[in-house]
Amino acid sequence: MEIDTAAPLARQASEHLAAHGPLARAIPGFSERRVQREMAEQVAEAIEQGATQLVEAGTGTGKTMAYLLPAVLSGKRTVVSTGTKNLQDQLYQRDLPRLLAALGMPVQTALLKGRANYLCRYRLKQAADQPGQDSGRILSLRQFMEASESGELADYGKLADNDPLRPRVTSTADNCLGTRCPDFDDCFVFAARRRALDADLVVVNHHLLFADFAVREAGFSEILPGAEIVIVDEAHQLPDLAASAFGQRLSTRQLSELSRDLRRMHALADYPELGDTLQRLVDLCAAMESELGALEGRTAWQRLRLQAGVESLISDTAEVLELLATQMEHSRMADDEEGRRLSERCQEHLSVLAAFLDPTSDNPSNEETGHDHDRTDGEYTPATVVSGEMVRWAEPLGWGGALCASPADISAAYRRAAAGHPGAWIYVSATLSVNGRFDLFRGQLGLPPEARESVLPPVFDYEAQCRLWVPEGLPAPGGDQHTRALLNAVLPALEASDGGAFLLMTTHRAVKEAAAILRADGRFPLFVQSEDDRARLLRGFSEAGHGVLIGAASFWEGVDVPGDALRMVVIDKLPFAPPDDPVVEARRERIERDGGNPFMEYQLPQAILALRQGVGRLIRSESDRGLLVLGDPRVLSARYGAKVLRALPAMPRLAHPEDVLSFARSLRPGSPQ
Repeated sequence: MEIDTAAPLARQASEHLAAHGPLARAIPGFSERRVQREMAEQVAEAIEQGATQLVEAGTGTGKTMAYLLPAVLSGKRTVVSTGTKNLQDQLYQRDLPRLLAALGMPVQTALLKGRANYLCRYRLKQAADQPGQDSGRILSLRQFMEASESGELADYGKLADNDPLRPRVTSTADNCLGTRCPDFDDCFVFAARRRALDADLVVVNHHLLFADFAVREAGFSEILPGAEIVIVDEAHQLPDLAASAFGQRLSTRQLSELSRDLRRMHALADYPELGDTLQRLVDLCAAMESELGALEGRTAWQRLRLQAGVESLISDTAEVLELLATQMEHSRMADDEEGRRLSERCQEHLSVLAAFLDPTSDNPSNEETGHDHDRTDGEYTPATVVSGEMVRWAEPLGWGGALCASPADISAAYRRAAAGHPGAWIYVSATLSVNGRFDLFRGQLGLPPEARESVLPPVFDYEAQCRLWVPEGLPAPGGDQHTRALLNAVLPALEASDGGAFLLMTTHRAVKEAAAILRADGRFPLFVQSEDDRARLLRGFSEAGHGVLIGAASFWEGVDVPGDALRMVVIDKLPFAPPDDPVVEARRERIERDGGNPFMEYQLPQAILALRQGVGRLIRSESDRGLLVLGDPRVLSARYGAKVLRALPAMPRLAHPEDVLSFARSLRPGSPQ
């Protein structure tokens, strides 16, 4: 098929995806999909008109090629943002090279990740100056540094994300010296950003996208200026990420790293009073880790500060940070760039604590305030602090916790940030709408009223490939007996299908309870969240073939297990956000003040979107078959239940236990269908 390069972009994109087009000829296994061509046409039209386009496209659409193809054909500078590093790698190392090879077009591309993914020359040299048990590995890293062009630790391959050595040899937004670093000219992060600025198409993740919104970092140029197209994949993640990006955050990890970096300063020995103050910070950080690490989840600051000693603990920490900054300014430690940066870090952390101790300190002028250093590693206090109604809370994090603040409504902040980068904005996800309406997503981000919407039809035949079962007689969700009753109902079906199931739970407590019940039963290999890392759990589940994986929120999306290994998904209950979550409370109050119905306008739509993500784990290819089990009787009894069921892919519902067992048996690998 000859492509008319003078034809409109939408027609060119569609023809490239046709059965006899260039992609079919060049990519093994490529097949024409009508829905993919439709999506490519819509994206192409938005690109040509510089419009905002929302596209909901389910699994199997081929949406990556559908948005990459028109972007590349347009010749315009493009930024593609994905949800995770794994998706970045998949897009950049697999999908994009296939497309470019098929097109035969000379397109300069770049992959840009957060700074924690790159070796820091300056900090590695410092680590090498400190004797210890890691000296052999540090020598190996130095050899890697000298040979590597990118400095990306994924290429080194022998340093896990949770390895204690990693923070010693990488930089964070807190400790990076930026243009003041003696190794700045050879900085791997700066080199990666420079390559990104020179590229026609840049692949980033959402954290970097928001950092680019918020920061004007000295020496580190922005990603978005000059981009005529911004494509946001997994766009359903944006509202929650925006709440963090346009707020403030201070973790016990940041305080611990500040203490550790201060201890490394050679001049510290000359100032015993500074050493005493630093020890006070170490002790206070340990106390804060204990206090915040014991929290069950997000806890509103108004409630937390009523607990004995919490507010004084925060106040004492602020006092020590202020004293540290003062002592450093009057010492030799402030004579070099690292010492000055350490003093700045004390002041930055102090400003976050001050906002908790004095809520009236919110900036009332609607103006932006900035620091010189961005926060691109998910552990940051962004440069832009949005004024107005702020929600404050604390939450457990790792071994400790974090103090967080976020605007109750981020729509105005997001709208301003996106408007600063004109061009085509394409938002893509499998879950953006609720029963065909994008109201929640549009409202959360303040998207322009002229933004276009499209819900593409599903590629898979859910009526033929799936069955839905809502077990009868289950107790109300939230009660002590719900998880056990659900497992008792599901176990016969699990035995009939010989395992091969995801149990997606809404709380970590339910994960532990379900694991204990199934472990006592002993019939299936178990893969339980928190007992191993996510990648190994998924690999073990896939290889076992008859295992049961039990997980909470992080397994509801971004998990792809096509084929026979996954043939049943059990969801314990509708994933409503906890009603006492401080962010949920603030948004409820805001909707009520505006005369709305917070349950119908916010809580229910949010739960439906999350539910659809979980349901989406079941069918990942045209040949998959599976049983979906919803363990929440409210989908049949509550007034809103019909709305929930309508939002799911249309599939037959099984009511009789014998029909459930018969279908489950048909799912066993090798069974006649």
